[in-house]
Amino acid sequence: MAYSYQGIDHVQVAAPKNQEDEARAFYGKKLGFQEIRKPEELAKRGGVWFQVGHHQLHVGVGNDFHPAKKAHPAFEVKNIKDLRSKLMELDVEIIEDNSLEGAERFYLHDPFGNRLEFLEWL
Repeated sequence: MAYSYQGIDHVQVAAPKNQEDEARAFYGKKLGFQEIRKPEELAKRGGVWFQVGHHQLHVGVGNDFHPAKKAHPAFEVKNIKDLRSKLMELDVEIIEDNSLEGAERFYLHDPFGNRLEFLEWL
């Protein structure tokens, strides 16, 4: 039987150890991602998981933390202008990038220095 890819289940970003509350404040409150329960065995490792549309974002924590400054997840957004306005009201620094034809997009960094992209196809 031939295998086939079904899509991406989740993306993980890293954060320093014991920064789950900071991750919840940023990803949950500022970005509006819905926190989901980690399986009991995995919860022992720390970190926090979020549902983002049909996908999940996992924030893993560890002692040897290095932010992803170039590699990044890109989140497809409906009504990106509203998201941009909300983030600006919350004093989140936005990096505009209009170089992708057919899309409106911007980048930002989470509190741990990880790069995140948000885009809407026009």
